[in-house]
Amino acid sequence: MFISYSCYNVMMRMDSRTADETIASILHAAIGGVTKTTIMYKSFITYDQLNEYLSLLLEKGLIAYQEGEKLYRTTDKGINFVQANKKTSEFNKILVVGLGQLGLPVAKYVKEKGFDDVYGYDISPKAIDRAEKTAGIKKATDFSDFDVYIICVSTHKPEDMFSPYIEGLLSVVDRISKEAKNNGALVSIESTIPRGTSNKVLEILGHRLHVAHAPHRWYALEEKEHGVNQLRVVGGVHDCCLEAAMQFYNGEGVVGNSSSSSSSSSNVAANCSVDEYVKDNNNHNNNNNASANITTTTARKSLGIPMHPISKIEIAEVTKIIENAHRYLQIALAEDLYLYCQANNINFSELRDALNTKWNVNILEPREGIGGHCLPKDTKMFLQSSKTIKSKILSAAIEVDQDYRRYRQARVISSKSILSPSLSSSSPSNSA
Repeated sequence: MFISYSCYNVMMRMDSRTADETIASILHAAIGGVTKTTIMYKSFITYDQLNEYLSLLLEKGLIAYQEGEKLYRTTDKGINFVQANKKTSEFNKILVVGLGQLGLPVAKYVKEKGFDDVYGYDISPKAIDRAEKTAGIKKATDFSDFDVYIICVSTHKPEDMFSPYIEGLLSVVDRISKEAKNNGALVSIESTIPRGTSNKVLEILGHRLHVAHAPHRWYALEEKEHGVNQLRVVGGVHDCCLEAAMQFYNGEGVVGNSSSSSSSSSNVAANCSVDEYVKDNNNHNNNNNASANITTTTARKSLGIPMHPISKIEIAEVTKIIENAHRYLQIALAEDLYLYCQANNINFSELRDALNTKWNVNILEPREGIGGHCLPKDTKMFLQSSKTIKSKILSAAIEVDQDYRRYRQARVISSKSILSPSLSSSSPSNSA
């Protein structure tokens, strides 16, 4: 079995784990059924080490091998061992990278939730000063010693806010990789990113840190209703990454939540050894029921945000850009209807009011065109996310928005040309 040099280095960095921590990692990876190679890479151990551990786990009944599927699957007993040995992540020192329109509210919220050591970093000294003065956010001088890195940087080109650009984000990740000291720290990307970015981030970090994507849904104009703490999706590059993200954002884990079964009342002490666990489990359960109820009472700080965990991080990545592409389509339809009404001498406002009397119709009001940088940029990001298929409806929507903008521009020019010289400096009327 070939193991790359970089992967081998990662494994060597992980050798400070106890045997039970390694076993918990193997069992965590095998929930749902996976190949031996998948377990090896998710658990960061060598092929020979894995064979030794698998022999033990098969003997103890914590893992089972399915001949037909050729997969290793964690048993109910194994899932309970994972929960018994699950470490509660300590999130004490937080760094928010990017203190702009999104990052500053995020930093404020983290501090309001009781995290005392909240730091901020931005390429703009003014942004750092503003965060320090308005929210008491500490200035980060380096990226070396943090438990959580929340990335909130822009993902559009500096010279063109309508075009996707992630080089700035990746440069932040590169700096984290070089300076971060805490192996296993959480890197949470809240910026909108193209599909596949999170895996690139994990590679840059050398697989040392947990990588999650929790795309924001914060809306500046309605911050009370749609602020930092609203329901959102979250995904992790690996299961352990998702687990860490759920603990930080929500305060709850996701391991084994859907696979517990009824059993006699039995609490298994955290960090018990395999032999102690199996002995205890066998003493308290009959042959028909190998599961034990695991209770966790350890209190930990979290952001208290309702989260919707996603099985694959790519789904989390495309969820955000499709959300904005959907909004783009809604506005483009309104623009298209407006142009239709102008061409056919129909009162658009009256038509819109009539249409919106139906319970499942909501036609928006077109204005100056589809503005801001998020919707146009993220729609392009979605169009670029697939090499094999392109969205025809989104491509058409972009053309509609361009037609609508040209129409409005022509109306403005026409209005100015008929104004008298004495009125030429007045603001043109809103013909839309």
